[in-house]
Amino acid sequence: MEHARYMNLAIEMAKQTPGQTAPNPKVGAVVVKNGEIVGLGAHLKAGEAHAEVHALQMAGDKANGATMYVTLEPCSHHGKTPPCADLVIERGIQTIYVATTDPNPLVAGRGVQRLKEAGLDVHVGLNEQNAIELNPIFNHFMTTNRPFVTLKSASSMDGKIATKTGHSKWITGPEARLDVHLYRHEHDAILVGINTIIKDDPSLTTRLPSGGKNPIRLVLDTHLRIPKHCKILNDQEAPTWIITGNQVSETDIETLQNDHVRILKMDESKINIHALLDRLTQERITSLFVEGGGTVHASFIKEKAFQQIVTYLAPMLVGGQSSPSIIGGEGIERITDAMDLEMISYEKIGKDLKIVSIPKERS
Repeated sequence: MEHARYMNLAIEMAKQTPGQTAPNPKVGAVVVKNGEIVGLGAHLKAGEAHAEVHALQMAGDKANGATMYVTLEPCSHHGKTPPCADLVIERGIQTIYVATTDPNPLVAGRGVQRLKEAGLDVHVGLNEQNAIELNPIFNHFMTTNRPFVTLKSASSMDGKIATKTGHSKWITGPEARLDVHLYRHEHDAILVGINTIIKDDPSLTTRLPSGGKNPIRLVLDTHLRIPKHCKILNDQEAPTWIITGNQVSETDIETLQNDHVRILKMDESKINIHALLDRLTQERITSLFVEGGGTVHASFIKEKAFQQIVTYLAPMLVGGQSSPSIIGGEGIERITDAMDLEMISYEKIGKDLKIVSIPKERS
């Protein structure tokens, strides 16, 4: 029972750093000696000290002969920081509880093996599921070599994202819109289509009361139609990447590119979603928040290229055959062709209902 309590503490500490550690995982660590907590630590930012380092620094000499609880297997390779497994051994930790092994191929059990070879009493699997759930983005990226994709939609109860004239401000309330900014803070990049830029001229930044991290702004713009006066090309609040097809001229590209604007020219005349995700992997983008309209959402859904969809439903009815919906495109012909979803959570936020769903495999 005591072991679970200490691991729960490590997990809770790791939860406090959403959006800060990418491309690294969120990790927490606790050092205990003679029934007392002598060290606590969480990984705060990529390139900086890992959770184990912080906890061991706090423990000082008390780490010798102590027990450590860590949510993820200590690393055993040299990255931007030295191997944590070696430090755990050097500081004299006697027993270590590891919630889950690391899906990173550079680690993948090697850290645990290194600890065992050094004579530590190693236990793996304490509170494993809760620890795994800490890092859906990191786990997905490491196991698939693809960014974790979240689709976001905000609509009326009848699935409309705007009226027949295109008016959409505001369908959802301020509480739901604030929640969206939390997702922006937690993702590496945010993506919209060119029509959203032309129609709304959004900033696509994170606006939380306490600040927050701005994601890289991506725009699907096959023919490079982006207006030169739009905010994301001029405000320098965050990097802006424009994704185009291969028919865009180099001259047009050169006129737009600068220190904070990049043009990513794809190999085909139309933007292929899977090719785009492969390119983002090369750029070390581990997570993507898709806030596009119905056409962009339809593209990702058609290719089954998303891991979760966050839906905000406002208690209103818009109606109208010409009013745009959450998902555009041609649609399907039969209900048996529909994509099944599994709702993993739902809650009321302000006046609105928030539903988080994941794709469900058909049996």
